[in-house]
Amino acid sequence: MGLFSVLTSCRNDDEPLLILLGTTDVHGTFFPYDFINNAPSRASLASVSAYVREVRKEGHKTLLLDNGDILQGQPEVYYYNFIDTVSPHICSEMLNYMKYDAATAGNHDIEAGHPVYDRLVEEYTFPLLAANAVSDETGKPYFKPFTIIRKGNLKIAVMGLITPSVPSWLPPVLYSGMHFTNMTDAAARWMAEIEKERPDIVIGLFHSGWNDDAEAPLPGNSSNAVVYNVPGFDVVFTGHDHSRMNSSTVNRVGDTVLVINAGSRAANIARVDVTGRKGSLRFSGSLVETADIQPDPLFVEQFSKQYEAVSEFVSREIGEAPYKITSRDALFGPSSFTSMIHTVQLGLTGADISFAAPLSFDVSIGPGKVTVADMFKLYRYENMLYTISLKGSEIDGFLEHSAAGWFNNFTQGDPYLLNYRRGPDGKPLVSADRLRLREPVYNFDSAAGIDYTVDVTLDPGNRVVISGLSDGRAFHIDSTYSVAINSYRASGGGGHIRTGAGLSSEEALARLLKSTSRDLRYYMIEWISEKRILEPLSLNNWKVVPEAVTVPAIKREWQLVYGNN
Repeated sequence: MGLFSVLTSCRNDDEPLLILLGTTDVHGTFFPYDFINNAPSRASLASVSAYVREVRKEGHKTLLLDNGDILQGQPEVYYYNFIDTVSPHICSEMLNYMKYDAATAGNHDIEAGHPVYDRLVEEYTFPLLAANAVSDETGKPYFKPFTIIRKGNLKIAVMGLITPSVPSWLPPVLYSGMHFTNMTDAAARWMAEIEKERPDIVIGLFHSGWNDDAEAPLPGNSSNAVVYNVPGFDVVFTGHDHSRMNSSTVNRVGDTVLVINAGSRAANIARVDVTGRKGSLRFSGSLVETADIQPDPLFVEQFSKQYEAVSEFVSREIGEAPYKITSRDALFGPSSFTSMIHTVQLGLTGADISFAAPLSFDVSIGPGKVTVADMFKLYRYENMLYTISLKGSEIDGFLEHSAAGWFNNFTQGDPYLLNYRRGPDGKPLVSADRLRLREPVYNFDSAAGIDYTVDVTLDPGNRVVISGLSDGRAFHIDSTYSVAINSYRASGGGGHIRTGAGLSSEEALARLLKSTSRDLRYYMIEWISEKRILEPLSLNNWKVVPEAVTVPAIKREWQLVYGNN
């Protein structure tokens, strides 16, 4: 479908008084090019720019909003977050150019750290919102709680909220001086202030996903609880969960609220047509796919210098891989892929033990030159590296938690080694002729520095047997060890620390011995640059047993998960 037909098919019978346009979870997908995989990209902010320009050209009044998580994902944001910190930030330059009216902070925006998001607050020509991100010093929102915008004779209020689960994923240094409160409580508090402004339209801009149980909301995805329990919203843009949505729901007083979510990575634009007249407005939503919208040539030209700077950065050669290194091996046991991460972590920290997981389901580098772009494949997130102290029993519990989500229970006569998503009949679900894992692979933590086995014929919680440290020392459950672990995991991500080791996030962070000042990807780039030849060897310090059942299962399930490649 061409751009013109998309525009016309979205219209209602009445000419819109206002068109609301929203992006969310863009994750740095700015240019029509994927710098990580060195290939064109069909979806990008450049195509969003083309669509917005066309809507405005038709004479419509527009309100352009972004719902957070824009500062992490592609190398272009990493480069301007951490490498070139002198030039104007690419994100503020682009969003100001497109004339955004408001944005909400997302958890991955907070992940960039104070120097980045505090700077953007100053550079943006529009407000950055988050009513429930509260300053420790003042007790007031760290960002603006809401903003009032006038479009023609319409007065619009936009309230921003961020998922309150930020502390479960990020180290406190990244959000020092603020805390995150319940979304519903914050929404009720600031809705009372908004009502004093007597707006014609109230919009929620929530960096939080949707779940269907408003009485028992998920902490990270509780937009539904706000919509149901806090009357006053006409339209709510949700995000964070990367799920496309365009639906109407009824709140507790019987009012209808339009809820819309554009998904992620600029693949869609959330559009809401506001029709009718003041006092009796109507709201109609649609999701506009950007894949068939040609990138805005003026946008591309405007930011050509930034494109060249990022291209030069990611193309820098840092080493060479004599053979192919793939994350696939890490799914089934010890691998050179995960061992490389362990080696870097142990080398940086001098810790006794390292915890690490493959962060990608299916990526590979080599053979041939290794570039900065490859490091975004190998290590997707901006985690810092912590060294914390854990008792032997806590280390064992951590690994038991990982194994429980990773491996199936062979004692039930089930022929599968890995844990898969299952249907009501108990059989693994098949999608596109492939089995799908129950847990994301970034929760499949293994350890280095100790020798151990995982017996999949035993019940979860009793599978891991640690025989000793890899340097020959004895391992004792009552002894304390230094452990290298990324900041996401140490902060509680995946539940390994809370459920497995039995420590709250606060207790775990109280065990912090030291932290790197930069993200782990930065140090991996340095490590490879120094080694030059990337030839990681599997540490082979652990195995999945009994091999009589696991070896045949691995051969069989490799094809079920990855096909014949």
